[in-house]
Amino acid sequence: MAQQYVDMDTLKFLLYRVHDLQTVLDQARYADYDQASVDLFLNATKDFSDKELFPFFREMDAAPAHFKEGEIIVHPQVEKYMKKAGEMGLIAALFDYEVGGLQMPNTVVSAAAYIQETANNHLPGYVGLTNGAAELIIHFGSKALNETYVPKMLTGDWGGTMCLTEPQAGSSLSDIITVAEQAEDGYTISGQKIFISGGDYREAENIVHLVLARIKGAPAGTKGISLFVVPKKRRTENGDLISNDVNTVGDFQKMGQKGYCTTHLSFGDEKDCKGWLVGEANQGLKYMFMMMNGARIAVGRGAAAITMAAYQASLAYAKERPQGRSLTRTGKKDVSQEQTLIINHPDVKRMLLFQKVVSEGALSLVLLTAKYHDLSTTHADPKEREKYLLLLEMLTPIVKTYPSEMGSVSVSNGLQVLGGYGFCTDFILQQYFRDIRIFPIYEGTTGIQSLDLLGRKVTMENGKGVLLLSEEIGKTIREALGIDTLAPYAKQLSGKLELSQEVLQFLIPFVKKGDYQRFLSDATVFMEFFGNIVVGWLWLNISIQAEKALVSGETQYTGDFYTSKIHAMKFYFKYELPKTTALAEILTNKEVLTVAEENSWFA
Repeated sequence: MAQQYVDMDTLKFLLYRVHDLQTVLDQARYADYDQASVDLFLNATKDFSDKELFPFFREMDAAPAHFKEGEIIVHPQVEKYMKKAGEMGLIAALFDYEVGGLQMPNTVVSAAAYIQETANNHLPGYVGLTNGAAELIIHFGSKALNETYVPKMLTGDWGGTMCLTEPQAGSSLSDIITVAEQAEDGYTISGQKIFISGGDYREAENIVHLVLARIKGAPAGTKGISLFVVPKKRRTENGDLISNDVNTVGDFQKMGQKGYCTTHLSFGDEKDCKGWLVGEANQGLKYMFMMMNGARIAVGRGAAAITMAAYQASLAYAKERPQGRSLTRTGKKDVSQEQTLIINHPDVKRMLLFQKVVSEGALSLVLLTAKYHDLSTTHADPKEREKYLLLLEMLTPIVKTYPSEMGSVSVSNGLQVLGGYGFCTDFILQQYFRDIRIFPIYEGTTGIQSLDLLGRKVTMENGKGVLLLSEEIGKTIREALGIDTLAPYAKQLSGKLELSQEVLQFLIPFVKKGDYQRFLSDATVFMEFFGNIVVGWLWLNISIQAEKALVSGETQYTGDFYTSKIHAMKFYFKYELPKTTALAEILTNKEVLTVAEENSWFA
């Protein structure tokens, strides 16, 4: 029997029942879609993933992308995947009909991407970056840029990237030094970019780079950054493609995601690299953050997908592996009995349940964030759009971080389920463990996301985003209080919501005094604290829908399916939610240990 890498029943239950996709499909933009058509799309994506992604997952790890004689060699499936994804509309799915898109909801496209990422997390990045680069050109580029680049990108014939990081700058984008000098036919680009995912590969006819650079004479810092389209190859007047002096000077060999190439690019070594300005000068960072925010949600989705795939693999192993014997009523083992399956051991169940609550909770978070994205742009009521935009802003750093950080812990538990075999290359868990480790680093590290959450999102509009999110959590609590079996858990979550207010009441005065360093010194702790509460809210909501289905006798899924969701919620509320108490104690401790400049601490 083929290995199951994704739980389609859980995905559809969360999509249709828990997060009520119909509220998105009701918007005028999506009038051509209903649940039946969405089901067809998701099922086709699963079939595509079964055939074109999962069978190559381990191969791509065993034969990594690598630099050779000035170019990147990738697995042959990369080219095939890009073309087939283009044919299926997976690259163009989000875009308007007018540009060749399918005009699908982000929520549905995210669900389809999640399926692919559970099957093979090395391949979808090539499509995701191409989609993001095309989106920037469509939104901010001139008609000429759109006509020149977008059609080939949407078919998968040309790839796309985002080029931000430089050797001397890292995450500090204000320090980038790539230069753009105005010329007769655009700009001449010179500089270097590192850690460029999907930055080059031999099989691609062309790759369209979205490059942050500083126009000569522009203001210092982020205010002087502009955005440029810089293709690997540029068109001549007669339509031929010629080199654009974009050179791959090396690659980065990684501990995981080895099939997803990461390159070091040099622009303008021969002073013949042409770039074309996107939008207005000195607005590049603002434009790029449209792609960055989407990329951050995609990173969380990718981590959630790996977490789910690892859970499915360790669960399958636990159901097949006999070892040891169950304890008798006397507390001793009866060696005359046959060995029991390891899934019958309480500690293995604990690890599997931990994987379940993290993987399914992370998926729920991803789908809710995608739903907020849809409603923030398509809802008929402007006030509702504003509300959903603020909710989206609140969840974006959390959806990037929780699946990445807790997913890493979850996959580690999955490896532990296999014992010594988990550490061996014969089994797939070690690959998931290596692959997921980059996700807390991708597109802004956990520390950066935590600064964004506490330093920007919590304080924006005088705390309006926190208030709106608290109101949404409160609605779920009130509904659960009306269900006898769930009321105790609703009260527990209510107490944690109150605790979050106490923590913020302790921290906010530091902002008012202008002591931002103290305010943000434990931002990463706050992220863990607040993310834990948010996922607790999602699990309570999942259990409400499962309980309703049981009471009504709904038969779309089995009774065991619904009961398992409620049991998972109880596990989360026993083992995970109480951790917020200790985190709150850290956050409200008056002793400051990481702020003062004192290097002797590390003597």
